[in-house]
Amino acid sequence: MKDFRDLKIWNSSHNLALEIYNLTKSFPSEEKFGITSQIRRAALSIPTNIAEGCGRGSDSDFSRFLQIAFGSASEVEYLLLFSFELKFLNETEYLKFAGEIVEIKKSISALIKKLHS
Repeated sequence: MKDFRDLKIWNSSHNLALEIYNLTKSFPSEEKFGITSQIRRAALSIPTNIAEGCGRGSDSDFSRFLQIAFGSASEVEYLLLFSFELKFLNETEYLKFAGEIVEIKKSISALIKKLHS
């Protein structure tokens, strides 16, 4: 059994989820049950699935949960773009978070490949 807290990718995605929660506090109140909720759930899904996968009994189970986390990361990536285009984020914020999510996706992909080798 692996401890998810020891994984760099879990720490990165956990910090991103915290940042997304803080970032979305400034989103329009009418988006509380729309994009704010959606991007928060997707961001939280990344470290949650990594943690759950670590608690599974095999590398193949862990890999499956990493693939789900990767999908959630892609969802966050799109929702950041959407938020930027709606002017909920400025360019600096968008570029910062878009860069973070790309790095997280690369790390998840590398870990999946490592598990399959």
